[in-house]
Amino acid sequence: MDTAFTALPLSPAQQAALQQLGYLTMTPIQAASLPLTLAGHDLIAQARTGSGKTAAFALTLLGKLNPRYFAVQALVLCPTRELADQVSQEIRRLARFEDNIKVLTLCGGSTLRPQMTSLEHGAHVVVGTPGRLMDHLERGSLKLEAVNTLVLDEADRMLDMGFHDDIVHVVRRCPGSRQTLLFSATYPEGIARLAQQFLREPKEVKLAGQHEGDKIRQRFYEIKHEERLQAVATLLKHYRPVSTLAFCNTKQQCRDLLDLLRAQGFHALTLNGDLEQRERDQVLIQFANRSCSVLVATDVAARGLDISQLEAVINVDVTPDPEIHIHRIGRTGRADQAGWALSLCSPSDRRRIAAITQMMGSEPEWHGLGSLQDGNTEPLVPPMATLQILGGRKEKIRPGDVLGALTGEAGFTKEQVGKITVTDQTTYVAVARDIAREAVHRLSAGKVKGKSVRVRLLED
Repeated sequence: MDTAFTALPLSPAQQAALQQLGYLTMTPIQAASLPLTLAGHDLIAQARTGSGKTAAFALTLLGKLNPRYFAVQALVLCPTRELADQVSQEIRRLARFEDNIKVLTLCGGSTLRPQMTSLEHGAHVVVGTPGRLMDHLERGSLKLEAVNTLVLDEADRMLDMGFHDDIVHVVRRCPGSRQTLLFSATYPEGIARLAQQFLREPKEVKLAGQHEGDKIRQRFYEIKHEERLQAVATLLKHYRPVSTLAFCNTKQQCRDLLDLLRAQGFHALTLNGDLEQRERDQVLIQFANRSCSVLVATDVAARGLDISQLEAVINVDVTPDPEIHIHRIGRTGRADQAGWALSLCSPSDRRRIAAITQMMGSEPEWHGLGSLQDGNTEPLVPPMATLQILGGRKEKIRPGDVLGALTGEAGFTKEQVGKITVTDQTTYVAVARDIAREAVHRLSAGKVKGKSVRVRLLED
């Protein structure tokens, strides 16, 4: 199979854009699905986050847009705001060959009024969460009669989150003649029912081996139930990953683990359903930009989460569902990086481990914690710290403005500045931890985009 993007029937302008972006060879999911979707077929694809699936459906929907017609022609449903933001960014990058393609994100956590105004001005592509799309449909601000491509992204997560009825309502408002593409990491019964209801003679793409075994090194540690939380600290001190996602089965377990880790000097944060959207965004930004070593979360809280460099996943509790285990550990070992998947198991978890390893077709690799007790006692400190600047997109601040202020007047080097995230009202910038306080001082004394700004250091 030819895996070069040049083998696809795309417009010369789109091919040029792909060249410019450095997209030369297709990932397995792109190579398997794009020839089918570009030929107009409906599709069911089993693909996990990080496999390149966004480009697979983005190229298909962009190829069918009429830029001169300001109506919603493509609709993408996502389970979470984080995923919707990532999908919108990727579509915008791939749409650079056309000047005026407008991509709009419609999610909860933001006020409705500005979204309604944006819809009045017209959009070609809408990416959103089912609940917020329902809000706009009920108010009449979102019209779907011109939709020719509908994408259900991470459909299994949307069903897990209780969005079934919302999805059905939204899909029924789209024209019957549309092309429908369904992407899901797992294939539970609910997905089969959705597909039967809404897809027309779909082609199926299921990639053998959802994870490359040699990239994710999986180890199981047998422990007594009461040792579970301390065992997480032991693993962290031994393996010393820069970023670790620790999964617990309950919110209470998350809170207990967070308390223990912080008491032992770890920079840890938690994601749980009780956080407001703004707090959730802040936690994710700090974790993604490497300002926090450990993110403790339940499966519900971590849905739709895609962190590009994740050295380890620790299963503090073994999940009763083998598919969820595979989904959890698949968050590490992305692209060309290796990752650790470490699971803590009390004797009562043996049956769950058997079900997991049977599904993965591998024998569990058992280790004892005893061999790790003499780990490095130096505290595990994240390389970066996050500064919060008051002012964001509303003040027309761009990442380049912040980088310019830090490397210009403030006198830091590019290497000391990490990821810069601009939200509507706030900007977050990661800087090397050893310069964080000095950076707050110099930015506060200087200017960003010609204006004085208020800056503070976010402490986890």
